[in-house]
Amino acid sequence: MPAQRKIKLAILDMYEGAPNEGMRCIKAIVDQYGPDVDWEVFDVRNKGEVPGKQFDVFISSGGPGSPFDGEGKSWEPKFFKLMDDLWAHNANGHQRKKYMFAICHSFQLLSRHFQLGEVCKRKSTAFGVFPIHKTESGKRDRMFRNLPDPYYVVDSRDWQLIEPNLDKMTALGANILAMEKKREHVPLPRAVMAVGLGDYIYMTQFHPEADAEGMLRLFAKPERRETIRANHGEWKIEEMIRNLTDSDKLPLTHNEVLPYFMRSTLQALRTQDA
Repeated sequence: MPAQRKIKLAILDMYEGAPNEGMRCIKAIVDQYGPDVDWEVFDVRNKGEVPGKQFDVFISSGGPGSPFDGEGKSWEPKFFKLMDDLWAHNANGHQRKKYMFAICHSFQLLSRHFQLGEVCKRKSTAFGVFPIHKTESGKRDRMFRNLPDPYYVVDSRDWQLIEPNLDKMTALGANILAMEKKREHVPLPRAVMAVGLGDYIYMTQFHPEADAEGMLRLFAKPERRETIRANHGEWKIEEMIRNLTDSDKLPLTHNEVLPYFMRSTLQALRTQDA
């Protein structure tokens, strides 16, 4: 039998050179698939590196700053053109599809580009381990149906997607899969936390790649602990640490979401190659 075709995967680094745990976590997950996957990192915001369509799978990371920071910079139209090229490829009847997972900053960029709703700044920074709630679509979706409701995620953002454009979403075949935690005492719209954009693109406002090791390292930084303590109290830090180490909370999300995306995507591509 002929050798299986290798899967080509592009990791889009959106951190703009900022120190982070996200890239370590993404690489560690992708590395689990060993010789089946050839992967390459592209430094999008810092060096203007954007992959071409020759890749089969794309994982686009989180990152610092505003999702509007790219306006007027050379990398943003190249990134958006890649999104349009992937969309057109999947819409034009090609047997072998292109798959993407977009995280946090990339979620916000895609929300802007595809006009999924209002992308705006939050009143205050979200940082920590929080429960989020599945929508009815999320309860049925293959990527999230094995998670409890609510499930726990790392949420680290100053921006958000609210007031979803349902007409636009319907036209694109998009489904809202998760919403921000319920806050009965806060008279503000809840942010959208996960979207399935058509059949081949998933995007999360949270960080599914995050693990306890990286979060505990962040909590060890005095400035980060002081911010959480000032905003929420010492009890919040203790609660976050419990959620990080509880196997039914953050570790479950870490072990389920991106690994499932990788397994199901590789299987789909193998089937398309058959």
